[in-house]
Amino acid sequence: MKNWKRNGKKGFTLVELIVVLVILAILAALLIPALTGYINKAKEKQITAETRQVVMSSQTLVDEYFAEQTLGSFTGANITDGNPLGTVTLAAIAGLAEVPVANITSVTVGNDGVISEVVYTRDGKKCTYEKSGTDAGTYEISNATP
Repeated sequence: MKNWKRNGKKGFTLVELIVVLVILAILAALLIPALTGYINKAKEKQITAETRQVVMSSQTLVDEYFAEQTLGSFTGANITDGNPLGTVTLAAIAGLAEVPVANITSVTVGNDGVISEVVYTRDGKKCTYEKSGTDAGTYEISNATP
């Protein structure tokens, strides 16, 4: 060891390198759960934002549809792939909302011509918008069932 110091060579020992690697591994183990929590929250915010886009697009298209109709009684409608409301289809809603049409499960229009429910799925999560009374409505996120 005296020869090593005499030659002027400096460096880390194997033990010092292992200690540094263990400390880095512990820090990574602490950070990974925190980061995955942020990622999940971001995905939930994204699906909520996309559901809002679908709700606004649906309401816009339903309003245009009713503007072209004669006044009369309307009993509501459930817009699905096989059940459009005139020109209001899931494809038209998805195009206006700029989301994939496959993600929109259903859009329900109430008797008053206002969107009362939207079911939107993405990445294994389901976001359901429900309008209640005069409130703006609520968005609920759950795991999508196959």
